[in-house]
Amino acid sequence: MEGRTISELMINEQIRDREVRLIGEDGEQLGIMSSREAQALADEAGLDLVKIAPQAKPPVCRIVDYGKFRYEQSRKQKEAKKKQKTIEIKEIRMSPNIDVNDLNTKVAAARKFLEKGNRVKVTLRFRGREMAHMQAGKHILDDFAEALAEVASIEKEPKVEGRNMTMFLVEKR
Repeated sequence: MEGRTISELMINEQIRDREVRLIGEDGEQLGIMSSREAQALADEAGLDLVKIAPQAKPPVCRIVDYGKFRYEQSRKQKEAKKKQKTIEIKEIRMSPNIDVNDLNTKVAAARKFLEKGNRVKVTLRFRGREMAHMQAGKHILDDFAEALAEVASIEKEPKVEGRNMTMFLVEKR
């Protein structure tokens, strides 16, 4: 059932299997029977026959009120979506000649992101003549990581990519 959208389920006449394993409306096993017999039982109860496990041998069908069943499934999916947590990557950009106060401001912003559970990508951008002093820029990223040492750990060490030097920080567990 997991991973399928509700509209992919086969109901009533769409079920063309020779025989199916049937589950009654209150969850009891009714055994293996032809799909015609199963459909007749569903019609008799005034409910729908829904194929809930098409990959099983034989496929599993259930007698349910399809509208109510779809509603329950959509509620379960919404509930699951609420519980899952997405982790975003927030980026903080700086230049190598950043001042101490500006660096502290960036550190405070990164701290907020980390406390919310996001990963932080710290990027040091080099322009023109700054490219000649890239190794001097590494100490800025080291200071940045050191300032956040109590809340964050380095996930990826500082690495040069073209004109940028990047480092990833993640919240300490």
